[in-house]
Amino acid sequence: MVMFALIPYLALSAALQPLTPIIAKQLHTSLQTMSLSSGLANAAYAAGTVMAVQFAQHLPQRRMLIVYATLLVIGSVLAAAAQDPGMYIAGHVIQGLCTSLLLISAVPPLAIGYPASRLRTTAVIMNMCIFGAVALGPAIGGLQAHFDAWRPLFWIISAIAASALVLSVLTFDDAPPADPDSPRDPLAIALAAVGCAAAFFGASELLTHSFLDPVAIVPLLGGLATIVVLIVYQFRAKRPLLTIRTMLTSTMPVAGIVVALFAAAASVSATALTAAVLAERYGPLHVGLLYLPEVAGAVITAILLGVVITRRAMHYLPLAGMVFLAAGIAVFRIEVPPSEAATLLGSFLTGIGLGATVAPALFVAGFSLPSASLQRVFAIVELMRAVAAFMIAPIFAHLAVTVGGSLDAGTSIALWIGLGLALGGAALGVAIYALGGARPQTPDLERFVAGEAPAWYSPPLLARLRPGLPTTRPATESAN
Repeated sequence: MVMFALIPYLALSAALQPLTPIIAKQLHTSLQTMSLSSGLANAAYAAGTVMAVQFAQHLPQRRMLIVYATLLVIGSVLAAAAQDPGMYIAGHVIQGLCTSLLLISAVPPLAIGYPASRLRTTAVIMNMCIFGAVALGPAIGGLQAHFDAWRPLFWIISAIAASALVLSVLTFDDAPPADPDSPRDPLAIALAAVGCAAAFFGASELLTHSFLDPVAIVPLLGGLATIVVLIVYQFRAKRPLLTIRTMLTSTMPVAGIVVALFAAAASVSATALTAAVLAERYGPLHVGLLYLPEVAGAVITAILLGVVITRRAMHYLPLAGMVFLAAGIAVFRIEVPPSEAATLLGSFLTGIGLGATVAPALFVAGFSLPSASLQRVFAIVELMRAVAAFMIAPIFAHLAVTVGGSLDAGTSIALWIGLGLALGGAALGVAIYALGGARPQTPDLERFVAGEAPAWYSPPLLARLRPGLPTTRPATESAN
């Protein structure tokens, strides 16, 4: 049920690049409107992470899953049957919103609602399916574009969403609200919604406006500022909706967030931009097939995650992923546009890099806090990752077109930036561990799933620079 709920929008997001001109032509709209539709859908996905946490505290969780799945089906059908831009945008935005609502509501209970022995299997299947679907996106989109069609894919997406709804009904087991006594925080939801909508709107306008054009730069910077205000507000709140303070004052969660953010931002230049320059040389199906090795990378890293999730090596997997991601970008950077052989190798390396960074980094952050906080941890990481990944994409695309005098030269510059982000994220993650005195530990999954304590001890942030703070688990806590 969880897989069928998450795959449709995530796979569709990766498949839209070659289909966008076809959709725009058939719906009699502009590419700028299509860019806006993607921006608003991604904004809904990002803001939905905060809404999901609030709803889970006060509303029956399994009943809400059925509501979310129903809305996902409605949104998918609206987009597939769209007769005008408004109908398409409404459907696509609903898809984005419901996907994040389902992600935050369903995934944490799936991870901790079963014995610890099942967690490895859950992690492998989720990582393989989610990143495999994203990796398949370019090939699926290229296949549809090759036949000058887009509705068949959208109807398939609708069928998968309908399957998620059926499974959510068949597996229904009523569950009470997580914490009915927790405070309602409409301000946090409003800040997330306004900040994400403004930031993604500004980024989407870069398709036809210069970076400093007020219609782009003002909402973009204003939205980012609003998201910063949200984080500060939640950090200082006495009873926050999100566990910002707990996460941002602990070494391992901060390192996990940093790696996930830098990996998400760096990967944009590795895939979307190189696909754009290759599209001028090859047909959409040919381009999509060149990125199929990403699927193999996703499968390999999913299996690897299952191997290390119960071991100390779990801490090293995100770092290794950043190295592979940097290597993939470097291969793409050798020659722009890259050759077929370089594209196949680069996509394989970046597939391993993405699969070994985002999900493992999320688990590193999640294991560092009690399992009761897992929904909030997922919400924070996904909010920040969505902003980094989905908002950086149009900024990089704008950079590639406007800098260097040609698309190839601009893409080359963007690849240098992506390479710097990958290497810088890896170095920063290592530095955070070192300055916090954090040590790789074997996770105690039994204790974590039981809700007794975090899976391992995470020292305070920058503990080695702050005298008096422990870098190892206090004796009293170890005894408990």
